[in-house]
Amino acid sequence: MDLMEEGSAMEAGENKAVSSSSVVAIKGEDAEKLIGETMTRVERSSSCRSWVVEMDRMLECTLLDREQQQWKQHSIYRVPEYIKNMTNRSAYRPWLVSLGPFHHGESDLLPMEEHKRRAVLHLVKRSGKPLEDFVAAVKEVADELLDAYNELDSKWRQCKDTFVEMMVTDGCFLLEILRMLFHFDQKDCDYAPNDPVFSERGLSSLYLGLRSDMVVMENQVPLLLLQRIASVATGQYVDAEAISRLVLFFVDSSSGSTEGGLHPLDILHRSFCGFQQHEHINILGEHEGSNERRIEWDITMPSAVDLSEAGIHFQRSKTDNTHDINFKNGVLSMPQIVVRDSTEKEFLNLMAFERLHGSAGSRAIAFMTFMDNIIDSERDVALLKSKGIITNLLSSDKEAAKLFNTLGKGALLPPYSHLYKVRRMVNAHCSKRRNKWRASFVKTYLSNPWVFMSLVAAVILLVATLMQTVYTVVPFYTKS
Repeated sequence: MDLMEEGSAMEAGENKAVSSSSVVAIKGEDAEKLIGETMTRVERSSSCRSWVVEMDRMLECTLLDREQQQWKQHSIYRVPEYIKNMTNRSAYRPWLVSLGPFHHGESDLLPMEEHKRRAVLHLVKRSGKPLEDFVAAVKEVADELLDAYNELDSKWRQCKDTFVEMMVTDGCFLLEILRMLFHFDQKDCDYAPNDPVFSERGLSSLYLGLRSDMVVMENQVPLLLLQRIASVATGQYVDAEAISRLVLFFVDSSSGSTEGGLHPLDILHRSFCGFQQHEHINILGEHEGSNERRIEWDITMPSAVDLSEAGIHFQRSKTDNTHDINFKNGVLSMPQIVVRDSTEKEFLNLMAFERLHGSAGSRAIAFMTFMDNIIDSERDVALLKSKGIITNLLSSDKEAAKLFNTLGKGALLPPYSHLYKVRRMVNAHCSKRRNKWRASFVKTYLSNPWVFMSLVAAVILLVATLMQTVYTVVPFYTKS
């Protein structure tokens, strides 16, 4: 009996020992889990505190003047993916030569690097100045040139000498191209007659490609760079107006302001759209005291043919600026636009510049949206051609209509723009009852020659019937 009790006691002791060890093991696992959770909470708390500290620091620095100065420095931007996906991706990259850092070193653009270096050698040798003078002049404004590029890779700031070297090379190349085209004289030319780039034949063959690359948003160099290099080369100060004249001549623009600019694309923008001060955005509508508060984002306007049928006449404006569109006394005056192969690339980059650069205004966007509104088919293009408003150099009017519809894709007429007001005036004219009746009559009876002939025949028959009735009735009353 004692042995049995002793055995039971020993078994109980063993079970207790096992239970104790299990508890210890379980407690150990819980402890590790607890420690892990605690560490996670500490890390999260530390991260949160760091974020709060960082945001507090940014709040102290977030001043309106400072933000305005920051955005004022930038003038050259990478085109966002959503814009590229919405339109034509290839329109936003250079085809022949890279200018500036964004596309520098890309494999398909490398063949032109050799010709860039030759341009540097010829320009420096012709000037009689040492290359160090050009480098020093650009290095003085290196920080300003760096700040002109938004979302610039940090490697360029870390290695500023490489950036200066690239800018001197690209600036010399661009100035040589502008010089060759502006006053080309074979007698004074220090390039070989068979030069693949810097000769009459070479420049003629590459002109369209170079002109196209010069208007790409991501392929710009600041005008300040060209001024600096030109001033060293000539030994006297060269102002922005002189450089602007060269650029306007190169892009074949007969009009436009020569009062400087930020870069070649900005000069082209001023040529097409005029210099535009910052516009006041009134999101409540055209008149602040008006009862009409809703912005008509989704409102369009009739096509050119429909407007003509409603009694609206078209005429060419006195200028070719895109904002020179007016409506008065039933007459819609519009500037002339030449539609060519390069039109799509030019306007897509002009519109991208307006979307990205706050002080550029929105005249290119407004103009293309307006043109997209009034052009639905080749009939609209043909009508505007007959009025001298469109000069179509594409293969057909159908291609031109497709181009305008593509350029207007994803664009809205800004409610604060002049063309928004013009569109409302045109729509108000078309909504008048007599103009609706006129448009309906023209569309029903005058759009088809056979219908028109039937109408004329019916009118003649009606007149003949009336005359016959009159001649029958009049003798009766005369006898009476």
